[in-house]
Amino acid sequence: QVQLVESGGGLVQAGGSLRLSCAASGRTFTSYAMGWFRQAPGKEREFVAAIRWSADITYYTDSVKGRFTISRDDVKKTVYLQMNSLKPEDTAVYYCAATLSPRLLITTSYDYWGQGTQVTVSS
Repeated sequence: QVQLVESGGGLVQAGGSLRLSCAASGRTFTSYAMGWFRQAPGKEREFVAAIRWSADITYYTDSVKGRFTISRDDVKKTVYLQMNSLKPEDTAVYYCAATLSPRLLITTSYDYWGQGTQVTVSS
């Protein structure tokens, strides 16, 4: 079992930065790949970024490449999403999730989800 709690969301102007954190509980955290997803009003939840358990491989959706960075600290059992150069279209509820599946870009591959944190980017 893994429990996830996100934090760090908020209101920021376009061009600004935020860092999201996802604190995990559970003994086997290091076995899981971690992902960040987001869901804007009226839209489906979409993949944003993911990181393998070894932290040596990361994945990003095209719209955030070069602006967002995912990282993890297995000692603190925390995964981060550093978001720079934010745009109004990044506005969404952001969720972290954990999976043992190798299919990291697919929402349904993830077994555990946090409750989400709101990110609002004003123009």
